[in-house]
Amino acid sequence: MARGDAEMGDQQTLSAWEQVDLLSLVSGSVSVARTEPEPEAEHQPVPESFLDPVPDLPEQPDPSPVASASPPGPPERLLILDTETTGLSPGEHRCIEVGAVLFSVPDRSVLSQVSFLLPCQSNAAEPVNGIAPALTQRPQPWQAGLACFEAMVDAADLLLAHNAAFDQQWFGLGSLPALTKPWLCSMEDIRWPQERQLRSTPSVRDLALAYGVPVWAAHRALTDCIYLAQVFERCDDLESLLLQAMEPRRLYRARLSYEERHKAREAGFRWNQPVSGAWSRRLSEREVALLNFPVAPVDEAGDLRSA
Repeated sequence: MARGDAEMGDQQTLSAWEQVDLLSLVSGSVSVARTEPEPEAEHQPVPESFLDPVPDLPEQPDPSPVASASPPGPPERLLILDTETTGLSPGEHRCIEVGAVLFSVPDRSVLSQVSFLLPCQSNAAEPVNGIAPALTQRPQPWQAGLACFEAMVDAADLLLAHNAAFDQQWFGLGSLPALTKPWLCSMEDIRWPQERQLRSTPSVRDLALAYGVPVWAAHRALTDCIYLAQVFERCDDLESLLLQAMEPRRLYRARLSYEERHKAREAGFRWNQPVSGAWSRRLSEREVALLNFPVAPVDEAGDLRSA
């Protein structure tokens, strides 16, 4: 999980098959028939298949774009994942642990889970995650764990992490595969119910306690995944939370005076992160319409500070 709580897609390919129109073949054979008989030597027999009666097919109306376009439903299988790393920068550090839980949304239950360590020579974050380099070098089937993880990714509809932006950046590096499925962030994207009295970007620990999940350890990958899975088990409105979290979002900056900055803070905007010198947050169009202060979209290519 992201250090200090600072801060996580199924895609179907449609194939169009071109079918032979038997009616057109029949009409074609009729169009070339002549009213006068031809000489015997030039007579070509009609294939028997063309002589079979062709049933009248009902006309199919053209599909209406409005009628055929239905909003996506909630995902059925979430892959809740977390990483532990030797530091914060993928350019200088490395991922040394992956934990994952495949979770069934309709059943509110865990389907499978896996955790494994990746060997490392040093770990500057050992005081935080408690993973000694010597431990990562002990004999253990991490390659089999990685294969299991990839199978779980294939089975999932959506990848979810707490502070997904942090965890996502480690995949595709070293031994970890690149992940192309859509991601969801349980810290940034899910709008937790107000009655839980959580901050707009809660920590995993606070989220677990708000849902009555005992917290017995921290900063090991599988442990944090289990906390999130147990929170989801207790969410009666999980489908609606996920659907709202899946709404398209873009980054906005608050347009407020210094004296009004408390409005941005209360709305979940964060100062100086990810936009330097501004209060900013990712919002859907629906959420923008609910704000009681003006905002402006951010040109992420030009306005975001480098990591």
